[in-house]
Amino acid sequence: MKSSEIREMTPRELEERIENMSQELVRMKLNHTISPLENPMKIRHTRRDIARMKTILRQKQLNEKE
Repeated sequence: MKSSEIREMTPRELEERIENMSQELVRMKLNHTISPLENPMKIRHTRRDIARMKTILRQKQLNEKE
């Protein structure tokens, strides 16, 4: 997911998306320990997308306070 797409989302949408992707990440990690995923890089991409969303969410929260 691109940063420009994330910036267009509202803070509420971001929080929901972060929660969903976090749950998906946990599922992928568990599945990967049991049997290898076809694309293990998907775990890394998901983790980085979550971090990107959290960063942009924090920036939006700080901008609202100002």
